[in-house]
Amino acid sequence: MRHDTHTQRVLDLLGQKGMLRPSDLDDIGAPRVVLTRMTANGLLEKAGRGIYRLPDSHGSEHESLITIATKVPQAVFCLLTALQFHQLTTQLPRQVWIAMPRGSHTPKIDYPPVKMVQFAGDAYSEGIEVVERDQVNLRVYSAAKTVADCFKHRNKIGLDVALEALKDARAKRKASADDLWRFAKICRVANVMRPYLEVVE
Repeated sequence: MRHDTHTQRVLDLLGQKGMLRPSDLDDIGAPRVVLTRMTANGLLEKAGRGIYRLPDSHGSEHESLITIATKVPQAVFCLLTALQFHQLTTQLPRQVWIAMPRGSHTPKIDYPPVKMVQFAGDAYSEGIEVVERDQVNLRVYSAAKTVADCFKHRNKIGLDVALEALKDARAKRKASADDLWRFAKICRVANVMRPYLEVVE
């Protein structure tokens, strides 16, 4: 009977959290082998190394973001990942791009692959939107902030990507000219962006 109680506790905990790590079982006094057994029985599935979820959660499109937000709460999704989130790019990034405060260590995450960029001051703290997905808060930069970041990091991602993002953000009305200009100044790329902003107005 005991393992049924453990199973129920794990399911209850998953209902609250959306995703589980083996260490979460310590809180409910369940042995970690329960996860293996529940996965074998089809009650759970592995969403990545050391991350479990309910099989009927259909692996939301933001699943890898949820995994990272669970493990690294201070991460802010940025650049290509934020563009994808705001549907401002045709690129499908192979890595999840996150911004961390300057001086941070790259988080140790096996899956999904992470690309960390360090931001300082307002460039890190401004323009963060919190979006809830599957009971997990995702911190992602706004469309306008992301466009400015793309110009700032154009050497990493390519100027063509930054230009595509800028055009799309204006065409889809996801960022006002004022917002774009404000973040261009915060990210110190006002001079770089000015000629492009004038063209897309």
